[in-house]
Amino acid sequence: MDFIDYYKVLGVDKKASEADIKKAYRKLARKHHPDLNPDDKESQRNFQRINEANEVLSDPEKRKKYDKYGKEWQHADAYEEAQKRQSASGGFGGDFGGGRAQHGSGNFSESEFSDFFESMFGGSAGGSRRSSGRSSRQFKGQDFNATLRLNLTDILSSQKQTIDLGDKKIRLTIPAGVEDGQTIKINGYGSEGTNGGPKGDLYLTFQVFNNTAFQRVGDNLYKTVEIDLYKALLGGEIQVDTLSGIVKLKVKPETQNDTKVKLKGKGMPKYKRENHSGDLYITYKVTVPKNLTDREKELFTELARLRD
Repeated sequence: MDFIDYYKVLGVDKKASEADIKKAYRKLARKHHPDLNPDDKESQRNFQRINEANEVLSDPEKRKKYDKYGKEWQHADAYEEAQKRQSASGGFGGDFGGGRAQHGSGNFSESEFSDFFESMFGGSAGGSRRSSGRSSRQFKGQDFNATLRLNLTDILSSQKQTIDLGDKKIRLTIPAGVEDGQTIKINGYGSEGTNGGPKGDLYLTFQVFNNTAFQRVGDNLYKTVEIDLYKALLGGEIQVDTLSGIVKLKVKPETQNDTKVKLKGKGMPKYKRENHSGDLYITYKVTVPKNLTDREKELFTELARLRD
């Protein structure tokens, strides 16, 4: 298996923060999403690789193992356990990470690094020499990745969903307010373990599509509402659509263009915080009347003289 630099896949530095990784993943996932590139096999491959990189780098423990062992990070626990036993019995020792290893007095290359793991924990390379030591060793099963596509209006309240994994179906509750690109871990729904080892896990990533007229930023929503010139000058009342229904809103006299008002608690529900929601921000756009009559022009001219 060729080595894949997950940092390069996401276009981030090795010292990138969790927030940087999350931001990079979301941007690339949207760009290469299969729904936006239905006939582009290269984009589909990139999408799978991006999800794979995010799965590892967004998990602090997995990232630590990946930084130390490279492509063999999934075998890290088994290697370290075997290393302790071998060291105790006078076997191999030394540092093992970063793509190279010390085994006695010899150095291992990148390809030999992988072969060494196979000889210790599985595969054909050197397997016959150590088969008796491996036969009863337990290993966790492989993790699975899946994507669940939802509309923004689907996550206004918690709901139950059935996910088809091919040979099995699982029913789980989707909490209200999940974010686009958010990944949750479902224990024990990966592949079977080896020699009675524990099952792998399922990493479920949400793709949330905005099917509303609102812009979502975190838990808050944003919307632009047009008001006519007379309402802006004299004030009045308007009706505004929110995700929970229509509300009446008072417009203050002499309201300026681009004035913002906040409707507290009318935003998105907050993830796993029952009865808590973000806010809705309304921006007023004042519209100027068109096709003025001669009389209207006279009145506006008179108003202009009064203001002067």
